[in-house]
Amino acid sequence: MTTAAAPTTAATWEGNEHYRRPWYWYDWANSAYVTTTATVLFAPYLTAVAEKAACPHLATGATCETNLQVLGLGISPGSVAPFTITAATIVSAVVLIFVGAIADRSPRPARVLGLFAWAGALAACLMALVQGTNWQLGVLLLIVANLCLGASLVVYDSILCRIASPDDRDTVSSRGWALGYLGGGLLLAINFVMLAKPSLIGVDKAGAVRLSMLMAGLWWAGFTLIPVRGMWRLRGVERPEVARTAGIVGGSVRQLVDTFAELRLFPQTLLFLVAYLFFNDGIQTVIGQASLYGNKQLGFSESTMLGLFLMVQFVAFGGALLFGVLARWFGAWRTVLGGLALWILVVIAAFFVPDRQLVALFALGVAIGLVLGGTQALSRSLYSQLIPRNREAEFFSLYQAMERGTSWFGTLTFGLVYQWTHSYRPAIVALVVFFVVGGALLARVNIRQGILDAGNEVPARV
Repeated sequence: MTTAAAPTTAATWEGNEHYRRPWYWYDWANSAYVTTTATVLFAPYLTAVAEKAACPHLATGATCETNLQVLGLGISPGSVAPFTITAATIVSAVVLIFVGAIADRSPRPARVLGLFAWAGALAACLMALVQGTNWQLGVLLLIVANLCLGASLVVYDSILCRIASPDDRDTVSSRGWALGYLGGGLLLAINFVMLAKPSLIGVDKAGAVRLSMLMAGLWWAGFTLIPVRGMWRLRGVERPEVARTAGIVGGSVRQLVDTFAELRLFPQTLLFLVAYLFFNDGIQTVIGQASLYGNKQLGFSESTMLGLFLMVQFVAFGGALLFGVLARWFGAWRTVLGGLALWILVVIAAFFVPDRQLVALFALGVAIGLVLGGTQALSRSLYSQLIPRNREAEFFSLYQAMERGTSWFGTLTFGLVYQWTHSYRPAIVALVVFFVVGGALLARVNIRQGILDAGNEVPARV
């Protein structure tokens, strides 16, 4: 979709290009938690703890048929992890909207980013204390960590609009995602060795898992110092129509009222969000439940799944950069649509992967890596074109409520299908509907009109 540039007002990104390098580092920082803990280790580990609580004498490799009692409801231990992510998202859907409104009014967005990042990193570190039958602590910490991750990413994503012009955002966003996969892959390589040979560090397998989760939290906290210090002087922008005397909280609530009233003025942005809700739920559920699928359904060990995700990380590094190049040739909109078609094939292929067939598993991993980072990076940059200026964090809070680790339609579907069938194969293939519906809705979005409706400059190719 090629367009001519539209007239625009003073650019908010001019003079801020030097903040790009520190901005990239937050992808590097949080990806350690996203990859090692949220994606690979915690779901099967929490499931094992929940199974031990429900079936204390369960034999190795056997299926626990006893339900846990939660608020009078019987919950299968195998559904605890996806249901927990569902609960985290429901909370996030409310809280993150307020986070976005407050962040838009903050004069120093990097400080808000650091506050949420370090709170999430603390929860991630405390996951090392989850052991025995204490699955309730794991549920609480996962909700807190994912909520803080989402809140920090609201601020982080909104900064993209302040450091890159419309024509540069696909490239800048893709580079951030690529660096994140590189950082997450590096820590995952270390964790892979620890889990393969736990005796080298004097612990058992469960101890190596807990230590790996602690390292991911410390990595997240430590490397967050780079973007916070590097963007310390980056200024936020106060919305002129909100009275300064209203204060942070009062002005933010008034801003939210304005936003929901004005959403009808941005029909293309709203349609994009609905499309993103569906296809991103599919992506996030595949990512979040892949280790559970490989471990419990296909019979692979945690160390094998770590090796798979290690490979996926480095393939995704190249995939994110490749999608950035493709977006320059074909536009981000067409490139994302092509990526969703590939996701449909990936999910269908996952259903047919035979048990304990390593070659088939790793071939599937290569396919996931190629489309994983690219579709996410370009979705972020594409959405940044559709939101009005000086309200970036507020609109990205809506976006982030549907972002990684905070999907709930997908995880709810995955958990319910397993609850009904006691098999993860129909649960994984059920996710095809999210990519089909999301892709169909995205195909209906008029990107150029949406950019103009938001009052933004239209890039040379979208």
